[in-house]
Amino acid sequence: MAPLPIDPRQLHAAERTVLEHILSAEFDGASQLRSQLDRTEVTAVWGPDSVSVDLQVREPCEHAALPTELVPVDAHVHDPSGAYVGEILVWTDRGATLAALEFAWVTDETPTSLPTVVHGRLSWPCTTAPPALSPAKDEIAT
Repeated sequence: MAPLPIDPRQLHAAERTVLEHILSAEFDGASQLRSQLDRTEVTAVWGPDSVSVDLQVREPCEHAALPTELVPVDAHVHDPSGAYVGEILVWTDRGATLAALEFAWVTDETPTSLPTVVHGRLSWPCTTAPPALSPAKDEIAT
């Protein structure tokens, strides 16, 4: 299904929180992508109930120099019991500007919200209970 264009809007709080969490990892171009957040708008949704969205950064902005279109961060999402339910992917436009925020899930249930950041991890479905923690694993790796 092709993305559904919408009137450009600012990032919702959940979108910004997830992007800030992922972009807090250190990798080449991370600081430039972080600096784009205040100029980033949502321009399309990936389906009527999708939480995945297309992004556009208003110029002028500082461009990143990523070698790929995918931000090199493993942003795994777990349910409150600690089971893997998917991951968040951040896409760029030719490695220069933020282009999409995708929730790629592996469950039978389609996500209706983005994960929350709980104790430095992405947790879904959203809950106030902290997820099971695994001190040996770092959920943001480059």
